[in-house]
Amino acid sequence: MRELLAVASGARTRAAVGALVRPRRGLAWAAALVLVVGTAVGLLTAPVLGRIVDVVGAGSADITWLVVVLALVALVQGASAAWGTSLVARLGEGVLADLREEFVTRALHLPLARVEEAGAGDLTSRVTRDVQMVADAVRNALPVMARSALTIALTVAGIAVLDWRFLVPVLLALPVHVHTVRWYGGRAARLYAAQRVAVGAQQQQLLDSIGGAATVRAFGLAGSHVGRVRSRSREAVDLALRGTRLLTSFYGRLNLAEFIGLAGVLVTGFLLVGAGAASVGTATAAALYLHSLFNPVNAALALADDVQAATASLARLVGVTDEPVPPTGERVRSAGAAVKLSGVGYSYLPGHPVLADVDLELGAGERVALVGASGAGKTTLAKLVAGVHEPTEGSIGGVEPGSVALITQEVHVFAGTLADDLRLARPEAGEDELLAALDRVGALGWVRALPAGLGTVVGEGGHRLTVAQAQQLALARLVLLDPPVAVLDEATADAGSAGARELEEAAARALDGRTGLVVAHRLTQAATADRVVVLEAGRVVESGAHEELLAAGGRYAELWAAWSGTRS
Repeated sequence: MRELLAVASGARTRAAVGALVRPRRGLAWAAALVLVVGTAVGLLTAPVLGRIVDVVGAGSADITWLVVVLALVALVQGASAAWGTSLVARLGEGVLADLREEFVTRALHLPLARVEEAGAGDLTSRVTRDVQMVADAVRNALPVMARSALTIALTVAGIAVLDWRFLVPVLLALPVHVHTVRWYGGRAARLYAAQRVAVGAQQQQLLDSIGGAATVRAFGLAGSHVGRVRSRSREAVDLALRGTRLLTSFYGRLNLAEFIGLAGVLVTGFLLVGAGAASVGTATAAALYLHSLFNPVNAALALADDVQAATASLARLVGVTDEPVPPTGERVRSAGAAVKLSGVGYSYLPGHPVLADVDLELGAGERVALVGASGAGKTTLAKLVAGVHEPTEGSIGGVEPGSVALITQEVHVFAGTLADDLRLARPEAGEDELLAALDRVGALGWVRALPAGLGTVVGEGGHRLTVAQAQQLALARLVLLDPPVAVLDEATADAGSAGARELEEAAARALDGRTGLVVAHRLTQAATADRVVVLEAGRVVESGAHEELLAAGGRYAELWAAWSGTRS
């Protein structure tokens, strides 16, 4: 069972939002003031219309000034609403931008082991769907909720000023509204939280099945994986349908409250006008006031659906920002650094060790190739040295935090210019340094042939790089980063036979002057390494130079013979 990333509590989420709003208190007060003024002016419409009814009923035709007042009310209300809405939008967008930056910053600094433990689907669903849910709420729900809340409060006050007896029908409808909100809120919060988790699990299953498609087909597991995707999707769809049914019931209860309130106002007006205690205009104004409450009340309560969903998403985003990040030291620059593993063991699951009692020392500036059959534990050992995982047994010494760089066969080319992509490793690097790094890994030729050289846009929507070119780009970043220790985990595996030799040479040049651990996909990398370490069943079974191990006729000699036979 995966341990998902943290979800913040309601109190913590409110505190986080408060901290984001605090620097913008002036803007928040300005938005509130403009909306209050506009809403208060708009409330004059009902009594003015009531006065028109009384004037017409009395047989007077002098209503011109009343119509002028209505026109002025409409103009002031419209201008205030537009201005107030824009201020609320500015406030919301600023808070959302800060939240996104904080979320991305923390997500990028999460230990890779924690991300792997939770599953990439959990993090990607937060980055995509949850961020979008919060953004939609800020852009659509927040301005409407602000206006609706003010309208409701000031309209109730207006009814009380008009004639307090017309508040009785409002109070009759109020319990229905309160019960509806409480009934819906408790169920919706749990439902939407479960739905977010189900969508994350669905994305994780899709990533696992699509990412491992070759293995799935090779072992005839397509049916099993399709079943898992179907199960995850069905769970997500079932929760979405439950949400739809809940929302339908919610609107039905709101309609009941509207019926009770409006019927009560009409009955109250009939009795008061009949007894001479109120004029027809006053009763009309009261009915208009209550009718004008329908839209803001329904809008506010209907948006409770979006707010509940956004709140669940917001709690997931804040939860990531609260994830503990281990301290990292300053980047260490040197000609190399020794790495020492003593009695290292690692288990993904208790009682199922992947590595056991590994003793290994990498001398400063030494290049060591790690070889072994699939499942021997090579990648796990590489991740331990790189700091992705912490050993469950033993210790790893000789490396400072942040001093080890890991390059895998999965290279991402970021959207933007080639220069910007390279400067991710060293933001202050000049153009000469970028070209020197590219030249060192043998990429300068094809970079100069690009339409705009370093200014060429690559990544999503830009110039498409080949697999070999993307790997060279990653190696150039390594040169610019200049860590004392580098780990290459099958970094040339996807290049194909044509680009393999070129990438191997590029990797060797990138490792010059630094301690390197290379998980060798091709044994030609092992042959050129200073030392070869053979893993089998999570243990080191051989260690020595290429020629020395061949002469010994052990496990490495068997692997070399099998690989050479395949090549020939």
